[in-house]
Amino acid sequence: MSTYLINHLRIPGDVPNENGLSYLDQVEATVAPFGGKWLAQGAPDVVVEGAWPGSVVLIEFADRATALAWYESEAYQAILPLRVNNSISDLVLIDSLPDGFTVAGFAGQVREAIAAASA
Repeated sequence: MSTYLINHLRIPGDVPNENGLSYLDQVEATVAPFGGKWLAQGAPDVVVEGAWPGSVVLIEFADRATALAWYESEAYQAILPLRVNNSISDLVLIDSLPDGFTVAGFAGQVREAIAAASA
């Protein structure tokens, strides 16, 4: 099951400094050994609802263990301060949905859980 890394990235002044650029120069090489694949990166062209200051980064990994292995790797940890000290990030991992998932089915599961808790 694929796992996705989502980073809501904000750079003070909207222009990366030299440390931020150094991070960008190096990060791809840390992801490659773990099979990570960039799916999206950049500022949204259209914000349909609310506000979205900054950019988004979306990377796909084969699974959660691989995503965590990359994040915890010596190579990534060595450059991590270049990002965290020069930007603001909300970084999450989320797994892909199982085959057959529907939002209506999820709503039904929530209703069942609520009913069971009330019984």
